[in-house]
Amino acid sequence: MKIIELATNELIPYENNPRKNDQAVDAVAASIKDFGFKVPIVIDRNGVIIAGHTRLKAARKLGLDKVPAIMADDLTDEQVRAFRLADNKVGELSGWKFDKLEKELAEITVDMRRFGFEDEEEAPEEIVEQDGKSSDIVTLSFQLHEKQKKLVEWAMGEVADEITETFGNTNKNGNAIYEVVRQWAASRK
Repeated sequence: MKIIELATNELIPYENNPRKNDQAVDAVAASIKDFGFKVPIVIDRNGVIIAGHTRLKAARKLGLDKVPAIMADDLTDEQVRAFRLADNKVGELSGWKFDKLEKELAEITVDMRRFGFEDEEEAPEEIVEQDGKSSDIVTLSFQLHEKQKKLVEWAMGEVADEITETFGNTNKNGNAIYEVVRQWAASRK
């Protein structure tokens, strides 16, 4: 695999890029500014970006004329399309070990807020009743494939009713989902 340098105006953003990345540009630009351009942009044989749209926007914001790139000329057109989506999706599948993250952040003097970290990056707190009232209630909605729906319903059914009677309310669906996620998170530590 050979890294090449290309002018930023030679790179062609993929016209059907489904990823919304504008909110990440400043953080990526800060990373490039502080640490250098350590992750090349991946392009196809025609110079169309496969992975790295945000890095290109950040490079342009920083006024860079050239960026490192890797040409993935060993992939078929279908593999290019699949990799473009997979490269973006796989990052969503991982999470944080909050205890270790907290330790790492505590030992770094770099202002990590520039890269999207909050002042106090820590695990979500348990919902606590205050003065006999439940904390703010929010509604979450999401779409599931039929197989995913069946798995979620099965997991919710596995949670005992007495466990879901939490926080002084009878929202069994929300409490069941919370309990399933809580148990999963506890198993990941």
